[in-house]
Amino acid sequence: MRRTRKSPLSALLARLAALVALVVLGALCPGAAQAAEEPGTQAAGLHISNGRLVEGNGNDFVMRGVNHAHTWYPNELGSLADIKAQGANTVRVVLADGHRWTANTASDVADVIAQCKANRLICVLEVHDTTGYGEDSAAGTLDQAADYWIGLKDVLAGQENYIVINIGNEPWGNTDPAGWTAPTIAAIQKLRNAGFEHTIMVDAPNWGQDWQQVMRTNAQSVYAADTTGNLIFSIHMYSVFDTAAEITDYLNAFVSSKLPILIGEFGGPADQWGDPDEDTMMATAEQLDIGYLAWSWSGNTDPILDLVLNFDPAQMTSWGQRIFNGANGIAQTAKEATVFGGGSSDTQAPTAPGAPTASAVTATSANLSWTASSDNVGVAGYDVVRVSGGTETKVAASTANSVTVTGLTANTAYSFAVYARDAAGNRSARSAAVSVTTADTPAGSCSVGYRVVGEWQGGFQGEIAIRNTGTSAVSGWKLAFTFANGQTVSNMWGGTATQSGGSVTVTPASYTQTIPAGGSVTVGFIGSKGATNAAPTAFTLNGAACVNG
Repeated sequence: MRRTRKSPLSALLARLAALVALVVLGALCPGAAQAAEEPGTQAAGLHISNGRLVEGNGNDFVMRGVNHAHTWYPNELGSLADIKAQGANTVRVVLADGHRWTANTASDVADVIAQCKANRLICVLEVHDTTGYGEDSAAGTLDQAADYWIGLKDVLAGQENYIVINIGNEPWGNTDPAGWTAPTIAAIQKLRNAGFEHTIMVDAPNWGQDWQQVMRTNAQSVYAADTTGNLIFSIHMYSVFDTAAEITDYLNAFVSSKLPILIGEFGGPADQWGDPDEDTMMATAEQLDIGYLAWSWSGNTDPILDLVLNFDPAQMTSWGQRIFNGANGIAQTAKEATVFGGGSSDTQAPTAPGAPTASAVTATSANLSWTASSDNVGVAGYDVVRVSGGTETKVAASTANSVTVTGLTANTAYSFAVYARDAAGNRSARSAAVSVTTADTPAGSCSVGYRVVGEWQGGFQGEIAIRNTGTSAVSGWKLAFTFANGQTVSNMWGGTATQSGGSVTVTPASYTQTIPAGGSVTVGFIGSKGATNAAPTAFTLNGAACVNG
């Protein structure tokens, strides 16, 4: 389950039913439309108050973070520091209870919690073995997940300020999703009867996307079944949520009924099932002050949903840039939990970093280093920005006084500067800027293979394999070629095509952005044609000619 794309196959057929359900329901059913009652017994730490997640001191806490696939990559726990360096205040950690994947031991879970705390991150712990129960025969039950949590009680007790227990990931598929409600209530009550006081999170059915509105319809009865009231609902938003109306309607229905909710997973890149509207998801979450946790840091089988490639923050994808540095993104909106000192009286900003210097400049990347800042408490990290006239765009973050900026375009002038920040969120003055001009892509460092996969009257399917024959990776590439017979590209995957007459330019998708030395990427497309369909005879990559073949 190292994920490819989170939309269920049935979502394409189900969308009409989902839209009908939205119209019929309009809002929560009468039972769900009642305002959530105040909790009778508040947890010692993170808890729900008046429909919102708050800390033990009553401070509102809005999750802004990402998912991390710990159970499949147990040696990548150091990623938590990298996630924090990008500004996140929360991480959702994938665990296994032993039903489908090897169970994470008590000592391992204790280490995860300790590392979350050391990196000043609130930690959402989830069991992944329940994914798609009822449709995926390998999935476990919520009752089995509850037993796993009970077995970890000694590790989890006393951590209520720092963790949320997400009982089971996407614990029901698309088959009879109405069966989700009773097992969800039973698992909640089983944990409460075992003495758990933590805030509990529950995922929706329909592979987390609730397109049949089961969680929405039954939210009030599920919430009422938790005697503490410390329960939060998690909706996963992928291609089922591809319009602003669907997103705003769903989230507002919960918020207006004072039923706690967050977007526990979401994606943005388009796939064969649709194009999720991540801009509306993030904007609405910010407007309503509810949490969001993007999927996922790294390690997906299909890297389209990787925020960084190979667990390397220097290889941030366009999806990662959108989540961390885009509008309503993590860097702009996240606030550290006050339990870590985020509400401290420290108001003194760090000194400005020294002007950065550039080294190892290639066609697509540059190393930047600068003199470290000082602070009365301590510098937490640095933000590197690209300066263009009166605007600036964050392009990288680091806990050290150096970073490699990637994804640059060949033979292009850039200006970079640096800010320092401390743990209390104070930001320094901006450093002086450094000008960097990237190198040309060396001629002859690429080859392109073009082939027609299939043809029919008026149309065809093509495939383009781009191979990097150089000694360094190529990132942020641009491929150009010309059709001679009036062909046009109507749809492309693995890249984005723009066309003017016969001239075509292709830029990468997030998962094809980097071509490693000696490696290759492939894009495919559907095109229209006339009677003749000759292959292009010449290709350039970042302006340099490639070998054809």
